[in-house]
Amino acid sequence: MRKAVFIDKDGTLITDVPYNVNPELIRLEPGAAEALQLLHKHGYALVVVSNQSGIARGYFEDKAMQAVKDRIAALLSLSGIQLDGFFYCPHHPQGSVKAYAIDCVCRKPHPGLLLQAASLLNIDLQQSWMIGDILHDVEAGNRAGCRTVLLDNGHETEWIINSYRKPLLITGGLLEAAQLIISN
Repeated sequence: MRKAVFIDKDGTLITDVPYNVNPELIRLEPGAAEALQLLHKHGYALVVVSNQSGIARGYFEDKAMQAVKDRIAALLSLSGIQLDGFFYCPHHPQGSVKAYAIDCVCRKPHPGLLLQAASLLNIDLQQSWMIGDILHDVEAGNRAGCRTVLLDNGHETEWIINSYRKPLLITGGLLEAAQLIISN
């Protein structure tokens, strides 16, 4: 089994543009490429896990995510980085698209995306980390059995803390998070 770093997409890996599927608007967050290079160099599989409720809400179709994945892969390839996995949840209980309007186990803060990735990619969750910009990301990582890092970059608005929503580490950006993971 291998270790991994699970990375939230919007606001963590790329600049958060709400419900965006336009590849031209996708930009890596500052330090993201360097962070992923460092993590890869230290033997971590790199896996994106993302809630995409815009599908359930009818803002865009599921197939639109392929262009997003392709753009992120192209941006990362410029720095010699390849993701090991890209998993997303298209569901939301209040969605307007009936097929996706469900309360699922893959939507963060549930750990389903991480568990699915771990199963498919042979990942040891206890040796892995989850990095995200909101406490739902932290909770999903903790529930899956990972260690967690919260990027305190102003995106969290709820600040409801319980035992699952306490990150092991808090930092300002993805590169610093990668450096802390390597030093831990």
